[in-house]
Amino acid sequence: MPALVNYGGENDFCSGGSFYTNSADLGRLCSISSQVDVYCPPSKRARTSAPFIFGETEVEQNKQPSIHVLPDECLVEIFKRVHGGRERGSCACVSKHWLMLLTSIRKGEYESSKMVKENIESSSDDVEMFSSEEEDGYLTRCLEGKKATDMRLAAVAVGTSGHGGLGKLSIRGSTSSRGVNNFGLFAISRCCPSLMVLSLWNVPRVGDEGLSEIAKECHLLEKLDLCQCPLVSNKGLIAIAENCPKLTALSIESCPKIGNEGLQAIGKLCPKLQSVSIKDCPLVGDHGVSSLLSSASSILSKVKLQGLSVTDFSLAVIGHYGKSLTNLVLSGLQNVSEKGFWVMGNALGLQRLISLTITSCLGVTDVSLEAIGKGCKNLKQMCLRRCYFVSGDGLVAFAKSTGSLECLQLEECNRVTQYGIIGVLSKCELNSLTLVKCMGIKDISLGVPLSSPCNSLKFLSIRNCPGFGTVSLAMVGKLCPRLQHIDLSGLCGITDVGLLPLLQNCEAGLVKVKLSGCLNLTDEILVSLTRLHGATLELLNLDGCRRITDTSLVAVADNCVFLSDLDVSRCAITDVGVAALSHAEQLNLQVLSFSGCSGVSNKSLTFLEKLGKTLVGLNLQHCNSISTQTIEMLVESLWRCDILF
Repeated sequence: MPALVNYGGENDFCSGGSFYTNSADLGRLCSISSQVDVYCPPSKRARTSAPFIFGETEVEQNKQPSIHVLPDECLVEIFKRVHGGRERGSCACVSKHWLMLLTSIRKGEYESSKMVKENIESSSDDVEMFSSEEEDGYLTRCLEGKKATDMRLAAVAVGTSGHGGLGKLSIRGSTSSRGVNNFGLFAISRCCPSLMVLSLWNVPRVGDEGLSEIAKECHLLEKLDLCQCPLVSNKGLIAIAENCPKLTALSIESCPKIGNEGLQAIGKLCPKLQSVSIKDCPLVGDHGVSSLLSSASSILSKVKLQGLSVTDFSLAVIGHYGKSLTNLVLSGLQNVSEKGFWVMGNALGLQRLISLTITSCLGVTDVSLEAIGKGCKNLKQMCLRRCYFVSGDGLVAFAKSTGSLECLQLEECNRVTQYGIIGVLSKCELNSLTLVKCMGIKDISLGVPLSSPCNSLKFLSIRNCPGFGTVSLAMVGKLCPRLQHIDLSGLCGITDVGLLPLLQNCEAGLVKVKLSGCLNLTDEILVSLTRLHGATLELLNLDGCRRITDTSLVAVADNCVFLSDLDVSRCAITDVGVAALSHAEQLNLQVLSFSGCSGVSNKSLTFLEKLGKTLVGLNLQHCNSISTQTIEMLVESLWRCDILF
């Protein structure tokens, strides 16, 4: 002790000899000097600041940090006292083990919000911002494909819990062996009670256990979307019904284990349900569908039924109890007959129905369609797809029955003829008419005087109807003088002579014109179009009109003032036409497409750069005369424009 007190800092720390008499032991001690603080002067005793365990031949030191030897229970208690979301996120980044422990803690098990607030007031402002908005649930996350794993979902759960709260979660295409399973939903349920929207698409490893955990913890859930979830059954759906009374929207598609029991629980226990979509679920039948609508508290406004084995009974229930329905979609209901649709209309319960879409239902006939018209007095939008037993007579009777129809769309209704179309236009104040692949329309004169014009029609779309030609266009032009939007894509039979009367009769001025695939149109009709409607035209699509040349672009440059979208793909356009567009001072094109125009070459570089001052989209795909170097120069100079090449 006196020696230690009188130590002067020289080599007189100890007057004895070496601590180790064996030179091998001394070398062994010096070899660990990089790990411990060792004072080792010649022939002096070593002084160390770390404990050693000395043996005959080895020196060992315990290098494991003490926190790693704590049991999980202690770590969980420590984590519960970590208040800020940023701090929890930092803890989760330490290891997978810590991340798993954090996901096991429910949000309510952390310190009270009052204590958090007191601690935050003395900390930084950014932490206060994150913690004060924990319950908002405004964050949205989407995991797709290989990125959709349990580990990533756990990280999302911990990371969002203290940064506003997760409000919307979408998981899509998690089909790999490492994809999301029930554990991932366990983590979300514990850490994100603010979840309001959950979408699971093609997630084959998630079952009732995961969905039940979401139901137990996420009582604010409002929208649930299940698609191709083969392990989810009625049990999971019943758990949602029992624990999520705020559910407003439910969508189920291709879930083979969900049937009537689950839907009955939803109809009974979810009084706020407003939207239901059920598609391709073989176990869903009349009892499940009827329970959704017949509930005393039902306020359903949107219903979609597709590919189900329901019968006339379900449609009768819809017609009688669907007093709140505004949108109804019925598709592929093969077991529903004409009687079912007739009863649905005559039940007179669909007085609020605004939009009705029927696809591939053999029970829709002229008789049932007329009954629907009588029972849906406020119907404004009607869409019939592949309803092969509806004729022109049934369409006219339907138009007479409902006097409020504004939009009519017919696709592949091959028994509908010109007579039916003309009759509908004369009976209804239609605003929009769409015909797609209606093979029953023939280009023949009716031989009867046309009725009074339909001044309300502004949108006309006739696509891929090969029988619609010059005579039909002339009749439409006389009947519809107030057209502003026309789409005649795929009408190979129309010519300049047939289209000109339609253009001349459009008194209001055309705004959007789509003539894609009209192979027989020439520059002559384009010159007339720009001269008659250049002051109002905003969109012009000439894709595939192979007889359109630079002359049309010169006419566009001279006459069009407000044109913002021009598509001349696969037309006979050259550098001359591009130059004409670039010299038009009044043009402010935003979207321009020359796809497949082999006549456009490197010479158009300066013209395209000039046009690019206003462009946000430029399509140069399959322009074989433009080199890669020219494309690179355009990409560099037009950095604000999205260029396809």
